[in-house]
Amino acid sequence: MLLSILAVLAGFGLLIWGADRFVMGAAALARNLGVSTLLIGLTIVGFGTSAPEMLVAATASLDGSPVLAVGNALGSNIANIGLILGITALVAPLTLHSQSLRREYPLLLAATLLASALLLDGEISRSDGFILLIGLVVTLLLVIRIGLARGPVDPLGAEIAAEIPSQMPTAVAIGWFALGLAVLLGGSKLLVWGAVDIALDLGVSELIIGLTIVAIGTSLPELAASVASALKGEDDIAIGNVIGSNLYNLLGVLCLPGLLAPTAVDDSLLTRDLPMMLGLTLALPLLALLGKNRLGRWAGLLLTLSFAAYLGWVGLDAAG
Repeated sequence: MLLSILAVLAGFGLLIWGADRFVMGAAALARNLGVSTLLIGLTIVGFGTSAPEMLVAATASLDGSPVLAVGNALGSNIANIGLILGITALVAPLTLHSQSLRREYPLLLAATLLASALLLDGEISRSDGFILLIGLVVTLLLVIRIGLARGPVDPLGAEIAAEIPSQMPTAVAIGWFALGLAVLLGGSKLLVWGAVDIALDLGVSELIIGLTIVAIGTSLPELAASVASALKGEDDIAIGNVIGSNLYNLLGVLCLPGLLAPTAVDDSLLTRDLPMMLGLTLALPLLALLGKNRLGRWAGLLLTLSFAAYLGWVGLDAAG
């Protein structure tokens, strides 16, 4: 099992490094081609932070472990709100400024309800995958329209502009983009191999591994990005990372096992994981409303404790 653990740790490291270089190269390339910073943030940055989950989901599905991919998608969303936003708000309370983010949250809620409804029959089918893929395309168009409607006055645009390399030649940007993608592919392959082997050695389901070890590991880029943004006062990026990543996870990640390897899902997914994901998604605006458009440390503590309780719940189910 030691070799499997090392493979998982190495896979996480490669995914984090590769995602960062992938986003840096893609964002710089888009900027050099004249794409607005706000549009880059709404599409490329959001996609890049979910790139580890997407690559892991595709690799797991093609390698015959689609349940791990499903667990990764749902577990990452739970981790993003409970763990990532929870820790970020504990480190530096978050204030919501951007109208774009307020308008994008209903899209996240709609995607959460859609994914939940599709999974209620106990499987992720190929038709489910197509529906989620169509939802991804529609959501991207709506997100772009919302962002562009706000124009350059939106605080999110200014925050994103500060994060994109301004003096990177196009050839260098393409090189970083290609290298980042290659490292992501290698890291995802290594991670899936190690995770499946650990599940076999421990005698637990691949769903449990996907919901916990893999989900937390692939959410580490969001944690690093959100905490760093919050410490720099870029609250909209910190919150936008989570909203955007969760949208991509539900529509862009969850569609992959459906399209590539349709499979049945465990009943616990319907009674434990879906309700937890939906509950945290609903709690996010409620906490912000109670804090007057602010996620304070008390809200961060509540989210973090909720995530810890969820891990305990999963652990008890795995043990018994």
